[in-house]
Amino acid sequence: MKLHLSQSGNSHVITGYGEGYVEVNRERHVRSLVVMPERLWTDWSATTFEALAASHLEALAALGREVILLGTGNLLRFPRPELMRSLNQAGIGVEVMDVPAACRTY
Repeated sequence: MKLHLSQSGNSHVITGYGEGYVEVNRERHVRSLVVMPERLWTDWSATTFEALAASHLEALAALGREVILLGTGNLLRFPRPELMRSLNQAGIGVEVMDVPAACRTY
């Protein structure tokens, strides 16, 4: 199998990550964000894992994606099932992982 990087000029690409930051298109971000190929949402109000609420995940469900990678910080933590209800009802797959794994997977 041959693997290669595929990106278009308008896509948002994770170019780095480290303790307390994620770099998108070589720009460092130090707060929670949502990265999609065509959109970068830098003002997502879910500022910490503990602050994650059903309304945050409902906003993600409204984006109409097939799969969501949910990075939970430096530790892998799973949201309470009731928080995930809107995504489950919409038939959206969710992969929960720590931020480094989410960055590599994206």
